[in-house]
Amino acid sequence: MQAHTPVRTCVGCRGKEDHTKLVRLALEVLTSPGLVVPDWRRRKPGRGAWIHPDHACLQTALKRGAFNRAFRGRVDATSLAGLFAGHPDAPVLKTENESGSEI
Repeated sequence: MQAHTPVRTCVGCRGKEDHTKLVRLALEVLTSPGLVVPDWRRRKPGRGAWIHPDHACLQTALKRGAFNRAFRGRVDATSLAGLFAGHPDAPVLKTENESGSEI
């Protein structure tokens, strides 16, 4: 029997995908409330938004205001502008072995 793998929807292209192929974004609650940041380990509390690690999906989401809808309020997603653009400072998507405790 195969294990169940959660499916999430990309806020950019609206495509459904296995959650291991998407990046979770969350709100920073301690240092800069309202700032959208990548949640590489998928452990930050609160609502999350999921996106393909693709510059086109990110640009579509920013243009459509998808993050305001996903987080149900005004958020600052400007820090994400260069996330997948191939800049040297941009983090590389790493898929970690999941513990299986994610919902």
